[in-house]
Amino acid sequence: MKKILFLLFIPFLLFSNDNFAPFVKEQLKIIKKMNSDDLNQTMMLDLVKLQEQMYKKHINYILSNKVQYLDETKVYKSDIFALRKIIKLNERLGKTYGVLRDEVLIKTYTILDMQTKMIQKLLKSLDDYDFNEYQKYTSDLFAQNQIDISKINNKDYIAQLELNLDTKTYNQAKENIKDFYAVIDMNHDIIKYFSFYDKKMYSLNEYAKYGLLGPVMKINNSELTQSINKFLAVVELSIVKIIFMLLVSVFIYIISKYVFQLFKNLIIKIKYIEKYSFDILKSINKPVKLTLILINIELVIYTYNDFVSYETTDMVFSIGYSILFTLVVYKILNSIAKIKISNMATSSKNIKNEVINISVKIINFLILIFGLLLVLHSAGVNLTAVLSGLGIGGLALALAAKDSLANFFGTLSILLSDTFSQGDWIVADGQEGTVVEIGLRVTTIRTFDNALISIPNANLANADIKNWNKRRLGRRIKMSLGVKYDSKAEDIKSAVVEIREMLLKHPKIASDETKINVNNSNEAKIISREDSHGIKKTLLVYLDEFNDSSINILVYCFSKTVIWSEWLEVKEDVMFKMMEIFERNNLEFAYPSISIYKEE
Repeated sequence: MKKILFLLFIPFLLFSNDNFAPFVKEQLKIIKKMNSDDLNQTMMLDLVKLQEQMYKKHINYILSNKVQYLDETKVYKSDIFALRKIIKLNERLGKTYGVLRDEVLIKTYTILDMQTKMIQKLLKSLDDYDFNEYQKYTSDLFAQNQIDISKINNKDYIAQLELNLDTKTYNQAKENIKDFYAVIDMNHDIIKYFSFYDKKMYSLNEYAKYGLLGPVMKINNSELTQSINKFLAVVELSIVKIIFMLLVSVFIYIISKYVFQLFKNLIIKIKYIEKYSFDILKSINKPVKLTLILINIELVIYTYNDFVSYETTDMVFSIGYSILFTLVVYKILNSIAKIKISNMATSSKNIKNEVINISVKIINFLILIFGLLLVLHSAGVNLTAVLSGLGIGGLALALAAKDSLANFFGTLSILLSDTFSQGDWIVADGQEGTVVEIGLRVTTIRTFDNALISIPNANLANADIKNWNKRRLGRRIKMSLGVKYDSKAEDIKSAVVEIREMLLKHPKIASDETKINVNNSNEAKIISREDSHGIKKTLLVYLDEFNDSSINILVYCFSKTVIWSEWLEVKEDVMFKMMEIFERNNLEFAYPSISIYKEE
């Protein structure tokens, strides 16, 4: 009796498409109309357009109710279970078309369940993958769906549709067969539209993450927006995209007003660089602004592409960020180095500026290498392979760059030997001038006729160098004063004594009485203190020789100053004083002359 009641009740629940979801019902109607023979081209186009609009709305509905849709379990699980029970009863009762009817309906429900699972997996993958991975995942998912459909559609029911029977069970079976084939067609349509609107789904899901899908849908569904979007669609724009691009730009602009202040506060809190904060912030102002502009451009492009990132675009921006990051590090380190050099120049620390300069250049070179590796990494280059290649090609590189290496070691030799320094007046390798800079490869010298000469450091390290600045006290004044032969010996002797006394008393001429503090605690006892520090105090004034046309007085002394302009002033003053001495002693300067004597 229970079986009879069950058989009487079940048909009202299962044997029609009333059990299908509303969207499925509408799609089945459209597909059946498309498959009818009385359609013309215009009618078909209208149905296609209607179907497309329905899928657009359905996709929006699914994304708007994403959580609810993901929570759905097997909708037709109980229906399939009941149908299998009925099939067994009909098989025992020999009801062939009853079995056919329920068998086809089970397949239809199974396909609909598969569709639900497939869409649920698509919705989950929207959050789990980027767009490229999402596309690959959906492609694999659709391929697997087709395989599963082919397993279900393993029996041809076309022959059963052509039978000329007029029984209730057959008509139900016939209707279920039509629904079955329509559901298969619908499955193909789902794959087609979900593939076609994959980018749109991805972008709408991004809006849904931030709870903006509702406002976005309202804007998109307004008549004004739709009419404007028709024109904007030519350049792949929409009102929503433009709004979000503007919002992003305004947001970045507002952030830029405060980010620098936040960065300033962060720099100040770092104790080691606190006193350099002003110079650091000044130097990195432009790179930071460029970074914010680059971020703005990337976000605008990202919005324009419906929140889809492309490998090429990402690579370009990654390279840009790598370059700007390297530039910021370069600016910070050089700002600190500049202040350090300035402080050392005014302090008593015995550290050469050249050592600091070379150190900064080496650090800058390392920053350049770091930046290059960072750019290569951003460009997708395998750094492991690059570094391995450097190890293999190191020997070849060393041979190719042997001159550069020789110059680099020449630089180290010059710095360690302390032969000359920046600003020194030197004579080296046939060139004379002031040292402008000791570089990693060459040393530049500014000649006294204002030419710039670059000499490789490898050559300078092995050259004979005369350094005029390696003297602390004493720049030589040497001259020979010629007196006429008709001068009296007493006058000459008196002039020599007066010149000697004048030089001894002169405040700017060095003598044995001149005092100078020299710290020689670290020097070996065998080294002459004065020669080591460049101190000369010799003072000589003597009658020197009888020349062809004059009697010569040797004046040999050293000014206390070693600066050229001051030395000239001292020398000039000494010369004027010697002229006055000659006048007081009735002496005249001799000049080259020839006397001719005629024999009688």
